[in-house]
Amino acid sequence: MKRGGTKYPWLVAVVGVCMVALIAGCNSFEEESQEQQQQSRQQKLQEEPTLSLYVVETEEKTDVNIEEYVAGVVAGEMEADWPESAYAAQAILARSFTMDWLDAGKKSRHGTDLSTDIEEAQAYKPDAVTDTIRKAVDRTRGEVMTYNGDYVKAWFHSYSGGRTATAKEGLDYPEAEPGWIKSIKLPENPHVPDELKSWLAVFDEGKVAQTLQKLGKDVGEIRRVEIGQEGPSGRAMTLVFVGSAGKEEVSGPEFRIAVGSKELKSLLISDVSWSDGKLKISGSGFGHGVGLSQWDAYMLAENGDSPEDIVKRFFPNVTIEQRWN
Repeated sequence: MKRGGTKYPWLVAVVGVCMVALIAGCNSFEEESQEQQQQSRQQKLQEEPTLSLYVVETEEKTDVNIEEYVAGVVAGEMEADWPESAYAAQAILARSFTMDWLDAGKKSRHGTDLSTDIEEAQAYKPDAVTDTIRKAVDRTRGEVMTYNGDYVKAWFHSYSGGRTATAKEGLDYPEAEPGWIKSIKLPENPHVPDELKSWLAVFDEGKVAQTLQKLGKDVGEIRRVEIGQEGPSGRAMTLVFVGSAGKEEVSGPEFRIAVGSKELKSLLISDVSWSDGKLKISGSGFGHGVGLSQWDAYMLAENGDSPEDIVKRFFPNVTIEQRWN
């Protein structure tokens, strides 16, 4: 017998065959298990889900059907007297956000599935629900956005300024760019308020220095401010501050939130300057620019587009599925 050989070569062959069969069987079982889980998940959604909700205003916990919750969210996130199709598109987003949240097993800080705290989830104004909003929610009942079978993060904002943003430029998104988000160019919108089409924001030196300090930056006495890196839509991904103590490049989205997102309406900036101790920024749009633009949804609804067409305009790679009747 040769060194390293075996007295029972047939046994090695049998064991090898069994191992191959076992591995193949495990893989088959794993694939079957995943398929069964997916089917089970679909089965569970044949009925409208219910969620637990903490109402900040009353400090009470309550259970609410998702469609009822979605109606309150649409009323909280959109203005009054808008076209039904715009409300219906927002309903699809609100439903998708909710299901993505629940599917991930997230909880509010109060221990419920969700809360009415806008900083934690979505705005919620059930008292502002109109007949038109109820019709819009019923019209899209059970409809959600999915990408490769999963619910998507349903981002939206007030007005795009004519072009939506990628997630990385608009939100400083840390992960790989999501496949369901694209930068979309839109036609001239005649319905947008003038103050969102074009605006000028002015910040004094104290406010800017305080904002930089919040972000852990210090350039001393500010001498110049300019746009650093621009994203695909032309938004400022970074801003560069040059001062007596050096130069710092800061995240555009982080600076906007820190300085005040209602004052610095968007990062679709046409001009930035520093003079007489003041930072002057002019631009267009309102919000981070990612996903659905509400004022552009208004325009598309007025033009006769369906809710599903409106959603697909901003999320071209998603599938719209009805997960319950």
